[in-house]
Parts: sequence; structure tokens; C-alpha cells
Amino acid sequence: MRNIITVILVGLGSVAFGQQLPQYSQYSRNQFMINPAAAGMYDFVDLTVGGRYQWVGFDNAPKTAFAYGAAVLKRKKTLYNPSVRTSAGSLELPKVNTGKIKHAVGGQIIADEYGAFRRISFSGTYAIHLPLTDKMNMSFGTKLGISSNNFLQERAVLLSATEGYQGPVVQDQAYDNFTGNQSPVNFMDIGAGFYVYSENLFVGAAVDGLTRDLISFGAGTANYDPRMHINLTGGYKIPLNDDFALMPSALAKIVVGTPLSVEGTVQLEYQKRMWFGASYRHGDAIVAMLGMSISDKFKFGYSFDYSTTQFNQITSGGHELVLGIMLGR
Repeated sequence: MRNIITVILVGLGSVAFGQQLPQYSQYSRNQFMINPAAAGMYDFVDLTVGGRYQWVGFDNAPKTAFAYGAAVLKRKKTLYNPSVRTSAGSLELPKVNTGKIKHAVGGQIIADEYGAFRRISFSGTYAIHLPLTDKMNMSFGTKLGISSNNFLQERAVLLSATEGYQGPVVQDQAYDNFTGNQSPVNFMDIGAGFYVYSENLFVGAAVDGLTRDLISFGAGTANYDPRMHINLTGGYKIPLNDDFALMPSALAKIVVGTPLSVEGTVQLEYQKRMWFGASYRHGDAIVAMLGMSISDKFKFGYSFDYSTTQFNQITSGGHELVLGIMLGR
């Protein structure tokens, strides 16, 4: 009698062979989550917390919670370019700070669950920003951290591979290998990126997973092979009139050994305070999103993902909520 492990694993193929890192629908508003070079774009301490819940209604669907912060080192107000600063108490969305050399540090905490696996990552980042012009900067960033991976035995179900078989399942070596080690498996997490940005333009590239440690669970025959991830982003804000601006953007995700994943986004910004948008993630989902600056210290964003695959028959979609705190603005 053959047996198989059915691990209720979100996108088993994508986890084992494809996208292994969380995805974010609001990538254009949270560049630091996918590119360490984006740390330090603003004058203030930028803190963000958020969560993402995919495939609502599907057992053990992916869930991601994240928090990150970034700040410029040795800030001196006398060196700021007043043309790109927002005044105290402004309700406008934050503006980037360009035209001078900056050093920035940041940190990220990500807790990601997908089926029978849980991954918790801690990382620190450093970025240097160099002026190309008074209104455009180029930055380079690095990330160094550690990821802890757990296999959750209670979420794995051992089923008979024989259709109609109602008897007890017999011992399965692969299952024993998975469940033979319940302690976390840790590995280094290294990434790097570069970013070019102005008030209306951003272009970036980042690579994650520069370490390629093979992770073994149990006796060592049940493995998880981390893949290198490359993110390419770009966007441009087009002023329409005094109240509205249009911002198209795109994200290409390359995972070594898997097909290219592309998504395009269009956002409409109103009075530099509110934004509405829609995205299409090729072969996966369409996304509706909105956000606004609540005060001079707080901003938020929300997005809803609707699957364009057969999963839309068993799930009511996915949600992503992001809250930003702007200290020292």
C-alpha cells in the first residue's frame, strides 16, 4: 500500500518550486518590503505594520504579518531641500527627500505561514543614497538577517493513495522524515538592491535569497530548497491637474528555475492625500486598493485580491491592510 503526504500547503508548487517569499499587493507604496535600497527615502522615521490573509475560506491559507522601520542617520534639517519637504501638520502623503548624500538603516520582521510551514524572519538593512540631481537620487542597499522555519505536524494529513481505500494508513517513510524533527531550522537571509527615485519616478531591482542552504526536515530526505528571488519595479506619477495624478507601475518577480511573474498597477491620487487603484497579477488575481493619509503622523492602505484561477470557487478572496506611522515628520 502506497501512501502520500497531503500537506495543506498554500500553493504547494509555488512554495516548493516557485515563489517562497510573501507577496504584497501594495508594493508600490511599500517599496522597502521588497528592496532594502528604499530605506531612508523620507525625512522622518518611517514605521509600518501590516498583515495579509490570502484565500479566505481555504483551510491553512497563507497568512503574513509584517513590521518594518527605516530612518536616515545623522539627520540635519539645515541640509534638507525645502522644495521636497512637507510642512508640519500636513495631510498630504509623504514626499521623498532628494538632492544630498544620505545613510539609512532599517529593520524588518516577517511572520509567514503557508499550509504546514511557518517562517519567521528578522533582518537589518543599510542603504546609501547618492544624488544624481537636486531632484533625483540613486541608492544601494543590503540586507542581512536570519529566518526560522518550522514544519507544523498537526497541519499535515497522511492519506491513502488508493482510491476508495477505507482502512488504516500504514507507516510512511516520507511522513516520518517530515515529522522526525520538530525543532526550527534556521538559515541566513542575505539580500541587496538598488533604487533610483524622484518625487514622480521610481525604478529598482533587488535580489533576495543569496544564501542557498538546503533545509532538511527530520531524517533529511524531506527537503526545502530556498530559491533566489529577484524583484524588478518601476513606476511614474503623471500629474493630470491640481487635484489628480495618475501613477502606473509594474513589478516583475523572478524566481530561479520558475516562470516569470508580472503584475501591473494603476493608481489615481487625489489632492496628494488619497489614492485608489487596481492591479492585475498575471495568472493569479485582480486587485482593488485604496489608501490615504489620516493625519500628519498616520497613513493606511487596504487591498482586496480576487483570484482569477479555479481557487475563486473555494475562496472569497484575500485582504491586505497596512498602517504607516511617520515619526518626526
